[in-house]
This record gives sequence, C-alpha cells and structure tokens, in this order.
Amino acid sequence: MIKRESDLCLFVLDTNVLMHDPTALFRFKEHDIYLPMVVLEELDAGKKGLSEVARNVRQVSRFLDQLMSDADRDEIEAGLPIHPLSDYGRGFTEPPTGRLFFQTERPAQPVARTLPGTTADNDILGTALELQRLEQRPEQAPEQAPEQAPAQAPERSIVIVSKDINLRIKAAVLGIAAEDYSNDQVLDDVNLLYTGMATLPDDFWEHNAKEVDAWKEEGRTFYRISGPDVTDWYVNECLHLEGDEAFEAVVRDKRSETEAVIELAEDYRVQRHNVWGITARNREQNFALNMLMDPDLDFVTLLGSAGTGKTLLALAAGLAQVLDRGRYREIIMTRVTVPVGEDIGFLPGTEEEKMTPWMGALMDNLEVLTQTEGGDWGRAATNDLVRNRIRISSLNFMRGRTFLHKYIILDEAQNLTAKQMKTLITRAGPGTKIVCLGNIAQIDTPYLTETTSGLTYVVDRFKDWEHSGHITLRRGERSRLADFASGAL
Repeated sequence: MIKRESDLCLFVLDTNVLMHDPTALFRFKEHDIYLPMVVLEELDAGKKGLSEVARNVRQVSRFLDQLMSDADRDEIEAGLPIHPLSDYGRGFTEPPTGRLFFQTERPAQPVARTLPGTTADNDILGTALELQRLEQRPEQAPEQAPEQAPAQAPERSIVIVSKDINLRIKAAVLGIAAEDYSNDQVLDDVNLLYTGMATLPDDFWEHNAKEVDAWKEEGRTFYRISGPDVTDWYVNECLHLEGDEAFEAVVRDKRSETEAVIELAEDYRVQRHNVWGITARNREQNFALNMLMDPDLDFVTLLGSAGTGKTLLALAAGLAQVLDRGRYREIIMTRVTVPVGEDIGFLPGTEEEKMTPWMGALMDNLEVLTQTEGGDWGRAATNDLVRNRIRISSLNFMRGRTFLHKYIILDEAQNLTAKQMKTLITRAGPGTKIVCLGNIAQIDTPYLTETTSGLTYVVDRFKDWEHSGHITLRRGERSRLADFASGAL
C-alpha cells in the first residue's frame, strides 16, 4: 500500500503492477484506482502461456470480471466500488473503500504521440496528464457545469504506480507524481533482515551466572537462562561469545519473555565430526551444519554471497542424511531458471536432462564430495551411488505435487516471488526438509528487489517458527583469489 496522509489519491496503475501482484487492486485502502485502456490491452496480450506472469494476468482478469458483474455503463462511469472478493477477503487489515475507474475517452491532447519511447508507456503518461489537467481546472458552479464523475473530484492527487523505473523517471520529468508499488516489501531496509545469529555481550556469564541451570541429555548440553538478555532471542537463533572463552549455542526453547533453553552447538570444525567429508571452516558454517543436520528443523534458509559454501554444505548434509542415516529417501535439487517459469524446452532429453545446464553448481560440488580413495574406479562407483540418490527437478512441474520423506534443496531462491515461494514450500509432505539457498544481492528476476524477494519474505516470516532455522554466511571460503576478488572488485 502506498501511503498518503495529506489527501486522497487517484492511482493510475501500470500493467506491470498487476502482473506482479494480482491482488494490487485491493491494496489501496480508501484511495481510488484508474486503469488506462492500454493496460487492459497489455493484460489481454499477456494472458496466454503457463508462466507465472500469465497466471497472474488471468487472475487479474477474473477479479475485474467479478468486480464488473452486472454493472451498467453509468455505474462504470461513476466508479465501481472495490471490495475484497470472497477468496481474497482474508488478510486485509483494512478492507478497501475506494472505487475503480476505467478510461472511457481518449485524452483531449494526444500527448503520447509527441513523446519519445514506447507507445504503451506514453499512453499511460498521456492519460495521467489529462487527469491532472482535469483536476487543475477551476471548479464551475453546479448550474454552469454538468455533474462530474468522482474520478474528477478536485481534491484528489494523480499518482502513477509502476514497477518500471524508466516510466517513473519520465513521469517526474513531465511533472506527474509517480511511485513504486511497495505492498510486497517485507522490510524498509534489507539491513534489518534477520541474520539468524546474535553476539552475546562480554559480561554475559557475569550477569547470568546465578540464573543458569545446566544439564546433559543424550550427550547434548543444555542451559536454562533467565534475564533481560533473553527477550530479543528467537527459537533456533545462533548465539556466540567472542574472546578466549569462545561459546556457541542454539536457542531451543523460549519458555517466557525472560526464560529460554539453549543447547551447546556441535563442533563440525573437527575432522571426527565431518559431514560427508566436509568440515566447517568458520562459525557461520558450523551453525549452518548444526541446522542442516537437525531432524527437528523442517525448513532452513542459508543466505550468503558467492563462495560462502551454501550449496556444498546443503549437499553434504543431504548426502549424509540420505545415504548414511536414512532419514530421507532422496535429495531433490532444483533452482530457478531465469526467466522464471518459462518453458525449459528447446533442449533434448527428459526433464532432468533439460535442467542439467542450469545445474553447474550441483556438478561442481559433487566433484568435491565424491573425491574418495580408490582411484578412478572408486570415484566412479561413488559417483554412481550419489547420483542415484539425487534427482534434478524443474520448478515448472511442482504444482500439485506432494514430496514425502525428501530432502529438497532450492538453489537461487532469491529469484522467486513470495507467491512462488509459498507454492513450493506447501508441496512438502510428512518427513520432508526444505533448504533454501540464495544471495539477495544477486537478483535476476525483473521487478524483484532485496526487500521484496521471496527469500527475504520467508526468512522474515519463519523466524518465529520453532521448526525452522536461518543463518547468514558472511565469509567466502572458495579460494583466496575468490575471497580477494569479492572484496576488491
């Protein structure tokens, strides 16, 4: 929702807003919405296909059809009341009270023809300029002027809402207010995103020594801690203490606002605790392996830049739990193919063979994980064993499926929208674990940003759930060359 506190607005929507979020029609509270005719034409042109954008366009058309149900020409001219439809009425803290207007006449001044650039954008700009001109026209006495439609009420501001930066720039040049659509923005600043880790103060034990109970259970060490420090902790948040008395633990339970149970973290840095031959190289990787190897966590998210070890750690933990411990039946590896949701055809072979060109990261990490003794024959045997328990799937065919006792790795998750992320996570059946990997600084999907990415969305929404974990990996471990390049270039 775009907030305006000073006055009511008439928001002129660009097509990409509706393609991005079909429910945008219901997100403007008391403000009115105006749809230029070119927007309806672009929606009609984009309705065909199996992509996520095409599905969104069809959903918008259904919404408009329901809102226009049984409306005559006079009602359309006066503006259709916007009300949340039955299936989408849930989740609205403030039901919309504005009206929906359609362009029914050509602008008196054909501004679009005189502007450079694409015709569709210029039509929207021309329509906004015409509305602005009507707003600025002095109001005539009722006996001298015909009754005006609510869309031309003089107290309303005209604002273009678009995900297209260039259109917003052109609007600013022409003196038209323009804003981005930010209803799906999870956070105001990506730096506020939950990192999954907190540093304890140096005097933590001095302040809490009297309020600590410690015990061991099945080889695991637990502490019950009470005090004000507990207030800001989340379940499964990673805690660490710097200095000579290094301490690493995971919050396991919050019994109240001031009491929590924490567990001493397993140390996966030592070789005897390796996971499929892989040991952690830093604190964040150690916490990541603790989460990946925890059967009580059904959903784990790993954020980090290139070279921090996200894919390698997730694969190693998956192989250890599929082949060694038998917790899951197989690993399913998938990733977003950009453009998202488009057909992966034009490549020969099965679904898995078509996805192979997108799975370079998987193949590279498998080379590391299958470096066993025994020469070429031993490596080939290990390779066959591993590949038989890993399946590569396309996101295109996830709808309607249910995965039972699977270990699912979703790579490049930052390129998914919140809606796509929900579609994928709800595929999980009993005994399935989902691991989402991504770097929100490298988003390739149009109109997604660090604060609106589906990966950011799930990190923020799952931080309170007791069966999920998150950690942000900060230190690159690929090589000294890659580490230096990340900081210097």
